[in-house]
Amino acid sequence: MRIVFMGTPGFAVASLKKLHESSHEIVAVVTAPDKPAGRGKKMQQSAVKQYALEQNLPVLQPEKLKSEEFIKKLQDNKPELIAVVAFRMLPQAVWALPPKGTINLHASLLPDYRGAAPINWAIINGEKETGATTFFINENIDTGAIIDSVRIPIAPDDTAGSLHDNLMHTGADLLLKTVNDIEANRHRSSPQPEVKNLKTAPKIFKDDTRLHFNAPAASVYNRIRGLSPYPGAFAVINGTEKPLTVKIYSTSIGKKNENIDPGTIATDNRNYWRVACNDAWLELKEVQLPGKRRMKVPELLNGFQLEKGAKMR
Repeated sequence: MRIVFMGTPGFAVASLKKLHESSHEIVAVVTAPDKPAGRGKKMQQSAVKQYALEQNLPVLQPEKLKSEEFIKKLQDNKPELIAVVAFRMLPQAVWALPPKGTINLHASLLPDYRGAAPINWAIINGEKETGATTFFINENIDTGAIIDSVRIPIAPDDTAGSLHDNLMHTGADLLLKTVNDIEANRHRSSPQPEVKNLKTAPKIFKDDTRLHFNAPAASVYNRIRGLSPYPGAFAVINGTEKPLTVKIYSTSIGKKNENIDPGTIATDNRNYWRVACNDAWLELKEVQLPGKRRMKVPELLNGFQLEKGAKMR
């Protein structure tokens, strides 16, 4: 089939590659406009654009998806299907254009975890299972008729990074299967079920990345791994000369604490750094101080000493 692919981040590249290497024809790739990034504010291309250019695929980067110029370009490409992975919300003039519809790959088992950050929130909430879903796009975000899905377990030590990579490849396989099924007219679709206590996956904001140690250790542990490696969970050390922000990427749950005030730090300033939650100690494994690189705790303590009586909040 003639396919227009829409996507922006690295997560979408695996799906584009899978479709490009199949029997289908990618007639255009739509991605976000280049934007300045880094200290030098140099213009940066999206991961999808970089791959598309390497493969000599035509690229479209519209500022406005409703513009007549962009829609005319889509029409000129005569797509039979549009495939979307990690892109913006589409206007009806776009998603209703191809005769076989517009499909989306979403990194959750819909209808749960609709939204921008399904991978992060599944881990933060302590889920044991997640998956990927393909569905037909309609006028609302992540609500269209489900075509197919695949389930994968979430390991106790999975992070947002490891689960991202797993779903990136699992989802790419699912998307190609869905496209093949649509081409052969053997696909089935069904409306998303109504769920009373729907779990959502909104965009991650800074307040979501702040750790609160008056919670159970398991809850803090899940939040840390659900935000690792990006954007990273953080806490503030008080009791030093000035409050010090530390990012925490990796931990393990230690022994139960005996009515220790949450946020209390225990350390030998050589090998271990623990912080009390409301039921158990949390053993910090990998952390990052301002202006420093990410380090394992013994390496960091080799050049940094925690002051007696300091607490984390």
